[in-house]
Amino acid sequence: MRLNILAFVLGVGWLQYRTVLPEVECLWLLFSMAVAVGLFGFLRAATHIVISRILFVIFFLVFGFCWAAILAHWRLSDSLPRVWERKAIQIVGVIANLPQENNRSVRFQLDVEHVNTEGAIVPKRIALSWYKVRQSGANQAALPTVNAGERWQLTVHLKRPHGSQNPHSYDFERWALERNIRATGYVGVSPENQRLQPMVQRPVYWIAHIREGIQHRFATSLANQNYVGILQTLATGDQNTIPRDQWQVFARTGTNHLMAISGLHITMISSVVFAIVYWLWRCSAYLALRVPARRAAVMAGLIVAFSYAVLSGFAIPAQRAFYMLAVVAIVLWMGRQIPATTVLAWALFGVILIDPWAILAPGFWLSFGAVAVIMLLTVGRIGKIHWLSGWLRIQWAITLALIPLLLALFQQISLVSPIANAIAIPLISLIVVPLTLLATIPAFDFMLPFIHYVLSVIMAMLQSLSNLPHAVWQQHFPPIWTISVAIIGILWMLLPGSLGVGFFSGFPARWLGMVAVLPMFLVKLDQPKTGDLWLTVLDVGQGLAVVARTEHHALLFDTGPEFGETDSGSRIIVPFLRGDGISRLDAMVVSHADSDHSGGALSVLNQMSVMQLWSSLDDRHPIVQAGILKDQCRAGQIWQWDGVHFEFLHPLEQDYLNSKRSTNAKSCVLKITSAHGSVLLPADIERKDELALLARSSDKLPATVLIAPHHGSHTSSTDAFVQEVNPALTIFTVGYLNRYSHPRETVTLRYHNSSSQLMRSDSDGAILIRFENNDWSVNSWRKLNRRYWHGSSELN
Repeated sequence: MRLNILAFVLGVGWLQYRTVLPEVECLWLLFSMAVAVGLFGFLRAATHIVISRILFVIFFLVFGFCWAAILAHWRLSDSLPRVWERKAIQIVGVIANLPQENNRSVRFQLDVEHVNTEGAIVPKRIALSWYKVRQSGANQAALPTVNAGERWQLTVHLKRPHGSQNPHSYDFERWALERNIRATGYVGVSPENQRLQPMVQRPVYWIAHIREGIQHRFATSLANQNYVGILQTLATGDQNTIPRDQWQVFARTGTNHLMAISGLHITMISSVVFAIVYWLWRCSAYLALRVPARRAAVMAGLIVAFSYAVLSGFAIPAQRAFYMLAVVAIVLWMGRQIPATTVLAWALFGVILIDPWAILAPGFWLSFGAVAVIMLLTVGRIGKIHWLSGWLRIQWAITLALIPLLLALFQQISLVSPIANAIAIPLISLIVVPLTLLATIPAFDFMLPFIHYVLSVIMAMLQSLSNLPHAVWQQHFPPIWTISVAIIGILWMLLPGSLGVGFFSGFPARWLGMVAVLPMFLVKLDQPKTGDLWLTVLDVGQGLAVVARTEHHALLFDTGPEFGETDSGSRIIVPFLRGDGISRLDAMVVSHADSDHSGGALSVLNQMSVMQLWSSLDDRHPIVQAGILKDQCRAGQIWQWDGVHFEFLHPLEQDYLNSKRSTNAKSCVLKITSAHGSVLLPADIERKDELALLARSSDKLPATVLIAPHHGSHTSSTDAFVQEVNPALTIFTVGYLNRYSHPRETVTLRYHNSSSQLMRSDSDGAILIRFENNDWSVNSWRKLNRRYWHGSSELN
């Protein structure tokens, strides 16, 4: 059965990496064929065991594929029609999760019960932001108060789920599909927005309401304390309560797995309840005669495990732990024994059956991978090992085994992880988590200050480890083949030793496993040659961020917008640079102060080594203050890298002396020229500045590729400018359904009439251009990395 379950999971994974979904008719035909194959295998089982097993594996493979495809069709069918995007729609619905507040808005998911607007069609679950509203008589705007389980009537403006698409970046559209969020938007200002019912009496909303109540009590008891968000996460599983700087500490020390309601936590709590119930049950002859103590304790532990998993939001690690415990409970109840790997296989089947998209989540691979390594080291081994030696061996093995996954998923590993986990795991798992769960009961609120004190000591130690200069190893995204080879090598190193002495004893030539790991670190990605120019126009929404690479240098032009409590720098730019093997920036240009061009600059400066900062910003600007070597960009500044020519064309020296000039008018304009083609980056200059450039530098304006000025605004891209630049390719960096309606139709028509190829970041994602071999080529990330769910938000 284990092989059949693996075949089912493989079939699900096969579907998730397809670019388009198969038609429903094809699915039923495929499934019918698989059933026929399975029946044939069953009938032939007595005479042809091997053949029947192969046929059953094929059946489960096809079953997994069809199951995932049918669920995907069902999810995608519940969509927002394009004609209703951005329009005002009045709906009635229930707050379905824990609202998340920041300085500007409160965000929540809404289960739509009724659509009041005639003719409108709205998906069953949507994600909304409700921005600060000014109340009558108040000097400052206030956030609306919403709570889980409330029924509201709201006027909303929606759009289909759409996220930025970039290499080495997070796929929001996949995340939304997995959570059945089929539209996103905001609550519009309306006098008819009102709370209709304070609490809807349904179990799912009761749970959300209880989780929210726990968070409020923790926040009240630990007002203004640094780590209250961590305790809220450990109690309710809501990871949004942890500040970004604290997540950075966990990531750098390799302890972020402790902030998930992990299998370790659930298993430990379940085991404690099992032991208590088992002891108490045996003390009562009346109870023991009716139900054996072991069975009663197993059921009690399973109920507590389920309760904790549900309270935590039932994330993948919690699902895995609960399903494993459920299989063990059933087996113990029946008085049977099964292999530990069978338990893991059934847990894997349960997770994927309920959530086929879980196979794409990092937590899936890390959770099941860690448990598989523990089983490899402990199950079926002969001889007893001292508990401390066993603990250290397991910690070392997990750290080693997860290296390929961590490099593939995040392009970094914590070098201090073994030390940090040796400190944090016992203290958090044995002290902080049990006491935190106890404190969820109102009568035990008094324990919270003590728990916070213990957590503060742990965080102080983790902070010290995080601050070490070489706490984290960061590198490029390893080629896929090196990851596979490394996993095989690590498994070879972890095989049991026949002598049982020493790490490399037993199996022959186990040291070869270490050799197999080396390519993952040593094999480098392709890079430009002398005279070549590689350009990546990142998809940062309504903003701009462009990475230019030569053979030995890299430049970042603009840093995209802010996104509330985060920004393009930390979410998009730094992961891209790290994944592409760019460990430092030789120059960063912040063209002007507008937040859609400068929003991610501080994050980049904090996380990357930047040798030179060019900008048009004032000397007192925080970005300029954060730079080490900085200067203002001025027309005439020229340099060369690896045979590629760079030159600023704007602004002039005197432009900085005129305080009345807008920030757009002082945008840095950069021309990059290689032997194979050129690119012009004009940022947000407008009509007057275009004319000035035509007057003084018309011979320098022609370019192979043009980033359209000001995102295609009607105030830029004059006829004369377009004709003089005469680009073969024009790129519009715009947000999906942005409020400015960029690019304007008249502007796109102007470029189209000049025979320029048009691309836009909202429909193409990141745009990758290579100037090499006396030619140039272009591709888009949405095309290269297309998945079936991406089509739901692409433009026609």
